[in-house]
Amino acid sequence: MDVALSNIMGLAFAEHLSAFAHSKGVELGTITKIEQNPDQSKHLETATLKIFGLDVDLVNLRSEEYAVGSRIPTGVAFGTPLEDALRRDITINALFYNVETRMVEDFTDKGLTDLQKGIIRTPMPPRDTFQDDPLRVLRCIRFASRFGFDLVPELQEAAKDPVVQQSLVAKVARERVGDELVKMIKGRAPLHSAQLIHELSLYHSIFSVVPVEVKGSLPDTFLNHDPSDALGAVSILGSLLSFEESLPDLKPHSSILSALHEDPSSKGRLFLAALLIPYMDLSYMDTKNKSHPTVASVLRDSLKLGTQSHFLNGIPTLFSAMPLIKRHLEDHRKQPLDRVKLGLFLRNRLVHNLNTGNHWAMSLLFSLVTDLTPFYDTSNDSLDEVSASKIISRYNSFIDTVIELNLQNDVNSKPLLNGREIGLAFGVTKPGPWIGKVLEAVVEWQLGHPSGTKDDCLQWLTDRGVHLYLSGDDEQLKSPTKRLRTK
Repeated sequence: MDVALSNIMGLAFAEHLSAFAHSKGVELGTITKIEQNPDQSKHLETATLKIFGLDVDLVNLRSEEYAVGSRIPTGVAFGTPLEDALRRDITINALFYNVETRMVEDFTDKGLTDLQKGIIRTPMPPRDTFQDDPLRVLRCIRFASRFGFDLVPELQEAAKDPVVQQSLVAKVARERVGDELVKMIKGRAPLHSAQLIHELSLYHSIFSVVPVEVKGSLPDTFLNHDPSDALGAVSILGSLLSFEESLPDLKPHSSILSALHEDPSSKGRLFLAALLIPYMDLSYMDTKNKSHPTVASVLRDSLKLGTQSHFLNGIPTLFSAMPLIKRHLEDHRKQPLDRVKLGLFLRNRLVHNLNTGNHWAMSLLFSLVTDLTPFYDTSNDSLDEVSASKIISRYNSFIDTVIELNLQNDVNSKPLLNGREIGLAFGVTKPGPWIGKVLEAVVEWQLGHPSGTKDDCLQWLTDRGVHLYLSGDDEQLKSPTKRLRTK
């Protein structure tokens, strides 16, 4: 909740409010002061605190004066509600609720009408509003997609202005850009947001603000090309997640959809990954001559996103899994994989790793999106249904085999034997690194013997002998105090 104050600064009001609440036996949350930072389009000091679990921002009404040729205010003073309303981002966000009269006040005379007509408009000329705070370009997109509203033509033209787009890069902290983008992809209409980003030519201003060494590794034409494949990927993903019953051949496997329902954060992560498809297969070298996926830098440096919702650790992993997934799908097409090979594939940490938020079904869905993207025509908003049907059928057949072999229940299963039991079986009292090799063998045996018991596995393992896992000069073999059970 944003509270606008007519004659007092936010911090002073917050302190008075906290003291008053304390006198009534009510303890409010800690007061935080957010300093003004004109260079980053943060013109007002703001106080924030929690009141009964609600986040409340307290800030004074403002009016501003600008020097000629500058969009950074030379002075910020107390203003009237009209002056403050005109400096807001869009008219529907410039509405006040007067706590004394308990009435909605529309000082721009446009907010209520625009709300009724479904219009996104700035109170002042859009170029002035965007130069004041370029982040408002993204806020306009977010509110338009959230409510299904239309951007007025003059706003669209201003958003396309290279000067405005450069200001978005130069003046706005990347954390604020990433925050707005996350709200879009987690919102009700991420596809609409992607469409507006594409139509307003904002892709590179949002995603391509990376360090010099990363930018230098990009293809020469990358920053000048139209990243329409991002919109294509998001459009395809949206279609797969909301398929029409009349198009059964374009329906993804039900196991994919059920896996997404189990992880509320997966949908937003997939939409962001789809938006980043132009960075597929691109990498850069760090100062130690080590290769890294470029998409990781985009997430970390251009959007300032960390591991929340598994963005920074999950999305690069999705990208890295693509060659592995496509190779196994092709092998399976030529000759169906047996239970062991298919199970080991599903358990691969690139394909299925809950620590990065990536369920195997989600990885397959993203791979499907990347395979379908070349068959999407952005200009006509259409997908080659014949080609798409064949590709989807191939993926569904692959997943059908997974379900038929009941492998979906084995991706997270632990080895039947633990390190201690393996050591006892071989008469080795101090197991070493070789235990990892044995555990891998145990998992492989389990996949090939889904009805096998621990005793069956133990017998198989001791019949094989420890010599398969220990090298000839291993200290474990040299010690005369250890017994090795072999056959």
